[in-house]
Amino acid sequence: MDDAGTTPSANRVALPREIRPGLRVCADAPGVARAAARQFVEFAWQFIAREKSFCVALAGGNTPRALYRLLATQDFRTQVDWAKVHLFWGDERAVPPEHPDSNYGMARRELLVRVPIPAVNVHRMEADAPNLGRAAQEYEETLRRYLRLDANGFPRLHLVLLGLGADGHTASLFPGARKPRDTLRWVSTPLHPELRNRRMTLTLPVLNAAHQALFLVTGAEKAEALRAVLEGTSDPPLPAQLVTVPGGHREFLADEAAAALVIREASSVSRAPSRGRNSEGESPKERR
Repeated sequence: MDDAGTTPSANRVALPREIRPGLRVCADAPGVARAAARQFVEFAWQFIAREKSFCVALAGGNTPRALYRLLATQDFRTQVDWAKVHLFWGDERAVPPEHPDSNYGMARRELLVRVPIPAVNVHRMEADAPNLGRAAQEYEETLRRYLRLDANGFPRLHLVLLGLGADGHTASLFPGARKPRDTLRWVSTPLHPELRNRRMTLTLPVLNAAHQALFLVTGAEKAEALRAVLEGTSDPPLPAQLVTVPGGHREFLADEAAAALVIREASSVSRAPSRGRNSEGESPKERR
């Protein structure tokens, strides 16, 4: 899919390159947002054609903010049948929608008021409710009303957008949580380990039930976490490392800064000479 107003040569330069399976790298954060917007549109076409709807869990953060701004532009907005899109949230802070820290509030300002999506198709997490536990139960009922279940009884979103914290957290699943894989809950209310405030979040089994999980990762401060998640080296595993989407597909879109360590290691492997061969590719036996 070409973006309107760009030349073919410019489009080729903008395309992300695959560093390893499941990791595509763009030059910078705007490139990540543009690649994610293309992906969003393509998934919308696929799932609406196949299932008559497109159910997405949105994320908070600066890179998703740039994605939402792009989706609201003429180039992308007109390529999505918004009447068949249902928007959910991966997590939310316990603040009202008007608060600058609200993930819903950010998406509303950047996207929702700029696209023709029916209000009944927008399903925000009411994490500002006086009884957060009851609000989480009600959100589970919302998921049950709109989503099909997988073989394990968890709701299947078509697409989950995720970020990656420098500590390896994703959504509001934080390092140190006990047995996140074992929960039967769909929505939980964890305590932020540093800020000591409650969040509302989709649980790990719900994230893993998705058809597609797309991580958007930008900035040099994320480089170590991204390498650890992709290599699976952390013990205990980082929360983002546990999002494996066994019945679907997981992909990371990262900028050069966030992927720097992975790129360096991939380059080292590609430059390493084969064992038992000289620089010209000959083995000792071949030289004889």
